[in-house]
Amino acid sequence: MRVEHGDCLEVLPRLLAEGVLVDSVVTDPPYHLTSIVKRFSADNAAPVKVGKTGAYARSARGFMGKKWDGGDIAFRPETWRAVFDVMKPGAHLVAFGGTRTYHRMVCAIEDAGFEVRDQLAWLYGCGFPKSHNQHGDWEGWGSALKPAIEPIVLARKPLCGTIAANLQAHGVGALNIEACRIETEGDLARWPANVIHDGSDEVLAGFPDTQSGLFLPHHRARGVGRIGTFEIRDRSGEEHPTYGDSGSAARFFYSAKATADERFGSKHPTVKPLDLMRWLCRLITPPGGLVLDPFAGSGTTGIAAMAEGFNAILIEREAEYIADINRRIAHVTGAGGLAAIEMARLDSDEARAVAAGLDTPLFGEAA
Repeated sequence: MRVEHGDCLEVLPRLLAEGVLVDSVVTDPPYHLTSIVKRFSADNAAPVKVGKTGAYARSARGFMGKKWDGGDIAFRPETWRAVFDVMKPGAHLVAFGGTRTYHRMVCAIEDAGFEVRDQLAWLYGCGFPKSHNQHGDWEGWGSALKPAIEPIVLARKPLCGTIAANLQAHGVGALNIEACRIETEGDLARWPANVIHDGSDEVLAGFPDTQSGLFLPHHRARGVGRIGTFEIRDRSGEEHPTYGDSGSAARFFYSAKATADERFGSKHPTVKPLDLMRWLCRLITPPGGLVLDPFAGSGTTGIAAMAEGFNAILIEREAEYIADINRRIAHVTGAGGLAAIEMARLDSDEARAVAAGLDTPLFGEAA
């Protein structure tokens, strides 16, 4: 794995000069959640001098007072053009965004030359509503909803010819559907959807176990289960296999929020779940491929890429997060190897039991 400490706008041209071309980009850029207009138009705001507005704005603080979330780097087409230039033709990009600022990032990505292919939604139930509740005649009214979704853009650098021709020439251009199918208890696995959830009660409640609207009138179900497969029969009497997880959250990929153990001590405020990042890397990266993250943060993309057998280039500007990345890489490549990644997904008590050899082996019975 290659870790670059620096601004991606300075590092990416250097990679291009070296002839580096990546197979995919998986990244979680700054969301720029605090409006520049809001920060600098208030009566008590610091004055903005003529000729200094852009520099002053870009040095401002954003999410949780972090300087890296200030400014507008994820909203600039030139940022994504620099990313575009180091990607193979047909390579895919996935990038997280904030619900209030996602549109600005996606427009910049499109303006840089990418084709916007889809939007994925990561649903979670642990968000906290930051609402200003009203009183008096307006009791019960507020200013915000509870956050429960992060949008993810799926974009692609234009192909050279057809998908088949591009795959033959460059080894990228398609999605790894088979490796990302949603497992069920039966033999059939679901086609991956553009929805990911954290398994929380709040999210699961939004997908009740119902069959309503699934079948055309001439179909009738024979034995319906929550998860697994069952059969339906049409008027001809012919049976067709289908899925027993219809209408429930089991239709979608499950990935909980990052746990404390999974963070490996990182203080980064927006660490993404390892399973989520592994799934995204797997979706758009060919076997043995090279993943780029120009906004590496705590390095979860790199750890996920390693776990999936990919190589990675991580670019991070903040020194404190470079330390996080190096510590996490050392942890998973040390004595425990990549097994440490799986250990991080266990509760700490369970992890200690496994380490002590007190738990059931992961792969069958002990010899």
